[in-house]
Amino acid sequence: MSEGPSIQEPAPAGFGFRRRSAGDAVETWDVTLDGVGFARHRHETYGIGVTLSGVQRFFYRGEHHAGLAGEWHILHPGELHDGMPGDAAGIAYRIFYVDPAAIREAGGVRALPFVRDPIARPGMLPLPSPAAIARWSSPHDDLQEAEIVGALARMLVTASDGPSPTRSRHVDLPAVLRVAHALRDAPAGDWDAARLEALSGLSRWELARQFSAALGTSPSRYRSASRVRAARRLLAEGRSLADTATAAGFSDQAHLTRVFRETHGVTPGRWRSAQLAPRNPVIPERSRARA
Repeated sequence: MSEGPSIQEPAPAGFGFRRRSAGDAVETWDVTLDGVGFARHRHETYGIGVTLSGVQRFFYRGEHHAGLAGEWHILHPGELHDGMPGDAAGIAYRIFYVDPAAIREAGGVRALPFVRDPIARPGMLPLPSPAAIARWSSPHDDLQEAEIVGALARMLVTASDGPSPTRSRHVDLPAVLRVAHALRDAPAGDWDAARLEALSGLSRWELARQFSAALGTSPSRYRSASRVRAARRLLAEGRSLADTATAAGFSDQAHLTRVFRETHGVTPGRWRSAQLAPRNPVIPERSRARA
């Protein structure tokens, strides 16, 4: 399987993303797409973004949707989706990937809020203001992270059509979070079912059911996403795909490429090229003003 562009090759024209901030509960990214898009994939987090310019088209829960500048899109954990420009003008958007457990706590809810309509328009919900969005693009700190998660949790709870379709009758949240934190903090570890059973005190079947109910994804997918997150850090440092695959816990480079594409919609080689390009794309000021 092809690994994508070499490390010296610039990112494809119109394809760019840079991380604004990263904490335990939320990552903030700026994305620009012009003539290219993301293949269908899934995240273990909520994906909550605001379109800054252009028309954003995406497939989600069996339907195609379009978001305009100033509108937000809300993607539930574990849901298959893609993303691309709606016309030749391209798109720019800022997206927040938020830990479902943090949404539960900040929103004061027992079950994950589920929003059926993935497009949120100004005037319909308590959407974050343009001033708040601009403030959140500053360097990350813990208090700012709490503000971001709190605002997004309020939006989700207000827009919610009820609990997630994967809601369980009972969830041992401390047990689930022990597993999630272990997978996140040591992604390259040998996390087989027996080890997670011992850590959680639950059978592998009960753990899978409760993990999905609490966090919207399976332990297996969460483990893969945690390994991809580790791989991103290594790739951004310029490490080769082969070295990255080994260090992040993948069996080989082909395994890394397959899982990376499943969780991000692009190959790791293409992602690395965008991170190491001489100039990262910057969202135009006029686009921010329209948000």
